Amino acid sequence: MGKNIIEIYNLSKYYGKHRGIEGVSFTVEKGEVFGFIGPNGAGKTTTIRILLALIHPTGGNAKIFGKDCIKNSHEIAKNIGYVPSEAFYYENMTVKELLKYSAELYQKDCYEKMNELVERLKLDIKRKITDLSFGNKKKVGIVAALQHSPELIILDEPTNGLDPLIKEEFFKILKEEKQNGATILYSSHVLSEVQKICDKVAIIKEGTIIDVQSISELRKNSYKKIRLILNTGIDKDYFTIDGIADFHLDDKEVSFIYRGKSSEIISHINELDIADVYIEEPSLEEIFLHYYK
Repeated sequence: MGKNIIEIYNLSKYYGKHRGIEGVSFTVEKGEVFGFIGPNGAGKTTTIRILLALIHPTGGNAKIFGKDCIKNSHEIAKNIGYVPSEAFYYENMTVKELLKYSAELYQKDCYEKMNELVERLKLDIKRKITDLSFGNKKKVGIVAALQHSPELIILDEPTNGLDPLIKEEFFKILKEEKQNGATILYSSHVLSEVQKICDKVAIIKEGTIIDVQSISELRKNSYKKIRLILNTGIDKDYFTIDGIADFHLDDKEVSFIYRGKSSEIISHINELDIADVYIEEPSLEEIFLHYYK
Protein backbone atom coordinates (compact mmCIF):
# COMPACT_ATOMS: atom_id res chain seq x y z
CA MET A 1 0.00 0.00 0.00
CA GLY A 2 1.27 3.46 -0.91
CA LYS A 3 1.30 6.58 1.21
CA ASN A 4 -2.15 7.66 0.01
CA ILE A 5 -5.16 5.95 1.60
CA ILE A 6 -7.71 7.75 -0.61
CA GLU A 7 -7.02 8.78 -4.23
CA ILE A 8 -9.76 10.56 -6.17
CA TYR A 9 -9.15 11.57 -9.80
CA ASN A 10 -11.44 13.67 -11.96
CA LEU A 11 -14.55 12.21 -10.34
CA SER A 12 -17.92 13.25 -11.76
CA LYS A 13 -21.51 12.27 -11.06
CA TYR A 14 -24.56 13.50 -12.94
CA TYR A 15 -28.17 12.74 -12.13
CA GLY A 16 -29.63 13.07 -15.61
CA LYS A 17 -28.68 16.60 -16.61
CA HIS A 18 -28.18 17.69 -12.98
CA ARG A 19 -24.64 17.94 -11.70
CA GLY A 20 -23.73 16.16 -8.48
CA ILE A 21 -19.97 16.64 -8.69
CA GLU A 22 -17.60 17.50 -11.53
CA GLY A 23 -13.86 16.85 -11.94
CA VAL A 24 -13.24 16.26 -8.21
CA SER A 25 -9.62 15.28 -7.42
CA PHE A 26 -7.75 15.01 -4.12
CA THR A 27 -5.68 12.53 -2.11
CA VAL A 28 -5.69 11.69 1.60
CA GLU A 29 -2.45 10.45 3.15
CA LYS A 30 -2.14 7.70 5.74
CA GLY A 31 -2.67 9.02 9.27
CA GLU A 32 -4.14 12.31 8.09
CA VAL A 33 -7.35 13.94 9.29
CA PHE A 34 -8.64 15.42 6.05
CA GLY A 35 -11.46 17.96 6.14
CA PHE A 36 -13.96 18.05 3.29
CA ILE A 37 -15.86 21.30 3.61
CA GLY A 38 -18.57 23.17 1.81
CA PRO A 39 -22.19 24.15 2.39
CA ASN A 40 -24.99 21.60 2.18
CA GLY A 41 -25.58 20.60 -1.44
CA ALA A 42 -21.97 21.30 -2.54
CA GLY A 43 -21.27 17.63 -3.37
CA LYS A 44 -19.67 16.25 -0.20
CA THR A 45 -22.11 13.39 0.35
CA THR A 46 -22.13 12.46 -3.37
CA THR A 47 -18.33 12.06 -3.27
CA ILE A 48 -18.51 9.95 -0.10
CA ARG A 49 -21.27 7.73 -1.54
CA ILE A 50 -19.03 6.98 -4.54
CA LEU A 51 -16.09 6.15 -2.22
CA LEU A 52 -18.35 3.67 -0.43
CA ALA A 53 -19.68 2.26 -3.75
CA LEU A 54 -23.24 3.21 -2.75
CA ILE A 55 -23.50 4.98 -6.11
CA HIS A 56 -21.39 4.69 -9.26
CA PRO A 57 -19.56 7.65 -10.81
CA THR A 58 -20.40 9.04 -14.24
CA GLY A 59 -16.68 9.60 -14.89
CA GLY A 60 -13.25 9.47 -13.24
CA ASN A 61 -12.19 7.01 -10.57
CA ALA A 62 -11.56 6.64 -6.87
CA LYS A 63 -9.28 4.30 -4.94
CA ILE A 64 -9.03 3.34 -1.27
CA PHE A 65 -5.97 1.40 -0.04
CA GLY A 66 -4.79 1.47 -3.69
CA LYS A 67 -7.88 -0.51 -4.83
CA ASP A 68 -10.71 0.62 -7.07
CA CYS A 69 -13.66 1.69 -4.89
CA ILE A 70 -16.31 0.17 -7.12
CA LYS A 71 -14.61 -3.08 -8.23
CA ASN A 72 -13.12 -3.93 -4.81
CA SER A 73 -15.83 -2.47 -2.59
CA HIS A 74 -16.42 -5.62 -0.49
CA GLU A 75 -12.74 -6.04 0.28
CA ILE A 76 -12.29 -2.34 1.12
CA ALA A 77 -15.39 -2.20 3.36
CA LYS A 78 -13.81 -4.48 6.00
CA ASN A 79 -11.36 -1.74 6.97
CA ILE A 80 -13.71 1.27 6.85
CA GLY A 81 -15.89 2.83 9.53
CA TYR A 82 -18.63 5.10 8.15
CA VAL A 83 -20.90 7.55 9.98
CA PRO A 84 -23.63 8.81 7.62
CA SER A 85 -25.21 12.24 8.02
CA GLU A 86 -28.65 10.63 8.46
CA ALA A 87 -28.90 7.52 10.62
CA PHE A 88 -31.37 4.79 9.59
CA TYR A 89 -31.24 1.53 11.55
CA TYR A 90 -33.35 -1.51 12.38
CA GLU A 91 -35.86 0.27 14.60
CA ASN A 92 -36.99 -2.79 16.57
CA MET A 93 -33.51 -3.80 17.71
CA THR A 94 -32.05 -2.63 21.00
CA VAL A 95 -28.83 -0.60 20.79
CA LYS A 96 -26.88 -3.60 22.14
CA GLU A 97 -28.35 -5.95 19.53
CA LEU A 98 -27.57 -3.54 16.72
CA LEU A 99 -23.96 -3.00 17.83
CA LYS A 100 -23.45 -6.78 18.22
CA TYR A 101 -24.90 -7.33 14.74
CA SER A 102 -22.64 -4.60 13.33
CA ALA A 103 -19.55 -6.16 14.98
CA GLU A 104 -20.40 -9.58 13.52
CA LEU A 105 -20.32 -8.11 10.01
CA TYR A 106 -16.62 -7.39 10.55
CA GLN A 107 -16.02 -10.85 12.06
CA LYS A 108 -14.16 -9.28 14.95
CA ASP A 109 -14.48 -9.31 18.72
CA CYS A 110 -15.35 -5.67 19.38
CA TYR A 111 -16.80 -6.15 22.87
CA GLU A 112 -14.15 -4.21 24.83
CA LYS A 113 -13.95 -1.25 22.44
CA MET A 114 -17.75 -1.12 22.10
CA ASN A 115 -18.17 -0.89 25.89
CA GLU A 116 -15.56 1.84 26.16
CA LEU A 117 -17.19 3.95 23.42
CA VAL A 118 -20.70 3.40 24.81
CA GLU A 119 -19.55 4.63 28.22
CA ARG A 120 -17.68 7.65 26.86
CA LEU A 121 -20.59 8.74 24.66
CA LYS A 122 -23.14 8.07 27.43
CA LEU A 123 -25.29 5.71 25.38
CA ASP A 124 -27.98 3.49 26.93
CA ILE A 125 -27.60 0.15 25.14
CA LYS A 126 -30.80 -1.37 26.58
CA ARG A 127 -33.09 1.03 24.72
CA LYS A 128 -34.72 0.27 21.40
CA ILE A 129 -33.50 2.21 18.37
CA THR A 130 -37.03 3.46 17.70
CA ASP A 131 -37.10 5.22 21.11
CA LEU A 132 -33.87 7.15 20.57
CA SER A 133 -33.52 10.84 19.78
CA PHE A 134 -31.65 11.88 16.61
CA GLY A 135 -28.54 12.66 18.71
CA ASN A 136 -28.56 9.23 20.37
CA LYS A 137 -29.01 7.52 17.00
CA LYS A 138 -25.94 9.44 15.85
CA LYS A 139 -24.02 8.05 18.86
CA VAL A 140 -25.05 4.52 17.85
CA GLY A 141 -23.67 5.25 14.36
CA ILE A 142 -20.37 6.46 15.82
CA VAL A 143 -19.91 3.37 18.03
CA ALA A 144 -20.87 1.04 15.14
CA ALA A 145 -18.33 2.79 12.88
CA LEU A 146 -15.42 2.81 15.34
CA GLN A 147 -15.78 -0.38 17.40
CA HIS A 148 -13.82 -2.56 14.92
CA SER A 149 -10.86 -0.08 14.90
CA PRO A 150 -10.96 0.58 11.12
CA GLU A 151 -7.95 1.85 9.15
CA LEU A 152 -10.10 4.48 7.46
CA ILE A 153 -12.91 6.44 9.15
CA ILE A 154 -15.34 8.35 6.90
CA LEU A 155 -17.55 10.88 8.69
CA ASP A 156 -20.37 12.79 7.02
CA GLU A 157 -21.61 15.66 9.22
CA PRO A 158 -20.92 13.45 12.28
CA THR A 159 -21.76 15.95 15.04
CA ASN A 160 -25.32 16.79 13.94
CA GLY A 161 -27.54 16.27 16.97
CA LEU A 162 -24.71 15.80 19.51
CA ASP A 163 -24.70 18.02 22.58
CA PRO A 164 -21.54 20.11 23.26
CA LEU A 165 -20.04 17.84 25.95
CA ILE A 166 -20.48 14.70 23.84
CA LYS A 167 -19.03 16.58 20.86
CA GLU A 168 -15.85 17.33 22.86
CA GLU A 169 -15.57 13.66 23.87
CA PHE A 170 -16.07 12.63 20.25
CA PHE A 171 -13.17 14.87 19.13
CA LYS A 172 -10.99 13.30 21.83
CA ILE A 173 -11.89 9.84 20.51
CA LEU A 174 -11.00 10.87 16.95
CA LYS A 175 -7.63 12.24 18.06
CA GLU A 176 -6.91 8.90 19.77
CA GLU A 177 -7.92 7.00 16.61
CA LYS A 178 -5.48 9.16 14.65
CA GLN A 179 -2.70 8.46 17.19
CA ASN A 180 -3.42 4.75 16.73
CA GLY A 181 -2.79 5.08 12.97
CA ALA A 182 -6.27 5.62 11.56
CA THR A 183 -6.89 7.94 8.60
CA ILE A 184 -9.99 10.16 8.80
CA LEU A 185 -12.07 11.87 6.11
CA TYR A 186 -14.16 14.47 7.94
CA SER A 187 -16.95 16.04 5.89
CA SER A 188 -18.72 19.03 7.40
CA HIS A 189 -20.11 22.50 6.88
CA VAL A 190 -19.20 23.44 10.48
CA LEU A 191 -15.87 25.12 9.94
CA SER A 192 -14.94 25.60 13.60
CA GLU A 193 -14.97 21.77 13.99
CA VAL A 194 -12.81 21.26 10.90
CA GLN A 195 -10.38 23.88 12.19
CA LYS A 196 -10.16 22.04 15.52
CA ILE A 197 -9.42 18.55 14.24
CA CYS A 198 -8.12 18.51 10.63
CA ASP A 199 -4.61 18.65 9.20
CA LYS A 200 -5.66 19.53 5.67
CA VAL A 201 -8.86 20.63 3.95
CA ALA A 202 -10.50 20.45 0.53
CA ILE A 203 -13.08 23.16 -0.14
CA ILE A 204 -15.90 22.15 -2.47
CA LYS A 205 -18.25 24.64 -4.11
CA GLU A 206 -21.11 23.71 -6.45
CA GLY A 207 -19.68 20.24 -7.12
CA THR A 208 -16.11 21.39 -7.84
CA ILE A 209 -13.01 21.49 -5.63
CA ILE A 210 -11.87 25.11 -5.42
CA ASP A 211 -8.87 24.59 -3.15
CA VAL A 212 -6.88 22.02 -1.14
CA GLN A 213 -4.68 23.42 1.63
CA SER A 214 -3.29 22.59 5.03
CA ILE A 215 -5.25 24.23 7.85
CA SER A 216 -2.21 26.25 8.85
CA GLU A 217 -1.68 27.44 5.24
CA LEU A 218 -5.33 28.33 4.90
CA ARG A 219 -5.19 30.51 7.99
CA LYS A 220 -1.78 32.04 7.30
CA ASN A 221 -2.11 32.50 3.55
CA SER A 222 -1.92 36.30 3.71
CA TYR A 223 -5.46 36.51 5.07
CA LYS A 224 -5.90 39.46 7.40
CA LYS A 225 -8.96 40.62 9.27
CA ILE A 226 -8.68 44.40 9.39
CA ARG A 227 -10.69 46.96 11.36
CA LEU A 228 -10.03 50.68 11.13
CA ILE A 229 -11.32 53.51 13.30
CA LEU A 230 -11.09 56.74 11.27
CA ASN A 231 -10.96 60.39 12.30
CA THR A 232 -12.80 61.42 9.14
CA GLY A 233 -15.39 59.59 7.04
CA ILE A 234 -14.49 57.99 3.67
CA ASP A 235 -16.25 57.08 0.44
CA LYS A 236 -17.23 53.38 0.43
CA ASP A 237 -15.58 52.98 -3.00
CA TYR A 238 -12.16 53.74 -1.50
CA PHE A 239 -11.71 50.03 -0.71
CA THR A 240 -12.90 48.70 -4.08
CA ILE A 241 -9.64 46.84 -4.65
CA ASP A 242 -8.68 43.20 -5.34
CA GLY A 243 -8.50 40.81 -2.41
CA ILE A 244 -11.13 42.44 -0.19
CA ALA A 245 -14.24 40.61 1.02
CA ASP A 246 -16.84 40.93 3.76
CA PHE A 247 -16.51 44.73 3.64
CA HIS A 248 -18.46 46.85 6.15
CA LEU A 249 -18.48 50.61 6.53
CA ASP A 250 -20.31 52.12 9.48
CA ASP A 251 -19.77 55.88 9.77
CA LYS A 252 -16.05 56.10 10.73
CA GLU A 253 -15.49 52.38 11.28
CA VAL A 254 -14.33 50.07 8.47
CA SER A 255 -13.86 46.29 8.59
CA PHE A 256 -12.98 43.68 5.96
CA ILE A 257 -10.98 40.54 5.21
CA TYR A 258 -7.99 40.98 2.94
CA ARG A 259 -5.99 38.43 0.97
CA GLY A 260 -2.93 39.76 -0.81
CA LYS A 261 0.37 41.53 -0.24
CA SER A 262 0.46 43.21 3.16
CA SER A 263 2.55 46.09 1.78
CA GLU A 264 -0.18 46.99 -0.74
CA ILE A 265 -3.01 47.19 1.79
CA ILE A 266 -0.80 49.10 4.28
CA SER A 267 0.10 51.75 1.71
CA HIS A 268 -3.62 52.03 0.84
CA ILE A 269 -4.55 52.46 4.52
CA ASN A 270 -1.69 54.92 5.00
CA GLU A 271 -3.48 57.52 2.90
CA LEU A 272 -6.29 57.73 5.48
CA ASP A 273 -6.64 59.75 8.67
CA ILE A 274 -6.65 56.85 11.18
CA ALA A 275 -7.47 56.93 14.88
CA ASP A 276 -6.81 53.22 15.41
CA VAL A 277 -6.16 49.99 13.49
CA TYR A 278 -6.72 46.33 14.42
CA ILE A 279 -5.22 43.49 12.37
CA GLU A 280 -5.79 39.85 13.30
CA GLU A 281 -5.94 36.35 11.86
CA PRO A 282 -9.47 35.55 10.65
CA SER A 283 -11.28 32.35 11.61
CA LEU A 284 -11.71 29.62 9.04
CA GLU A 285 -15.40 30.58 8.93
CA GLU A 286 -14.47 34.08 7.74
CA ILE A 287 -11.89 32.79 5.25
CA PHE A 288 -14.55 30.47 3.87
CA LEU A 289 -16.87 33.43 3.24
CA HIS A 290 -14.01 34.97 1.26
CA TYR A 291 -13.90 31.90 -1.00
CA TYR A 292 -17.62 32.00 -1.60
CA LYS A 293 -17.56 35.64 -2.59
